[in-house]
Amino acid sequence: MSNTHINRSTRAKVAMVPVLSLGLLGASLALAAPANAETSRSGCTVDPQDPKDLRGNKVDFRIKVDCNGEKTVQIRQLRYEDDAGPRRTDDFLGRTVFTESFERHDRSRILLSVDRVPNLDRRGSEEVYHLVSFRVENKGGHWSDWTPWEKSAVVEVHRGGK
Repeated sequence: MSNTHINRSTRAKVAMVPVLSLGLLGASLALAAPANAETSRSGCTVDPQDPKDLRGNKVDFRIKVDCNGEKTVQIRQLRYEDDAGPRRTDDFLGRTVFTESFERHDRSRILLSVDRVPNLDRRGSEEVYHLVSFRVENKGGHWSDWTPWEKSAVVEVHRGGK
């Protein structure tokens, strides 16, 4: 075997090491990404929190909102009772539109959104979730596009009766 052939082969293998290393690094970064990412747009982040079971037949469909700088955020929220089964038609519970203004030094805030959840399945619990979408108005009065709908976790809440 010639010396030239060995050198080319060795050079080719050595050249592949950085390429493979970058590929492995990219794969590890992709695995480190959060599974449930919040939605951000124009300096604001909106995150539908897991619904919280309250006493009686009430559920708080909370939303965490954080904006940096002077902005107004408009949030659309849709609330549902999750129906498993062949028809898969979730029961619509209600909708709310929030408009929140942030000053230069405001911190994040939690919006409370309490809704009545009846015992629709005639058993002791219901599964509920909510969807949020938002847009941001910057200081100059320009609105961003609406974000795609983001879904909270589906949470089981206990109901006493209809």
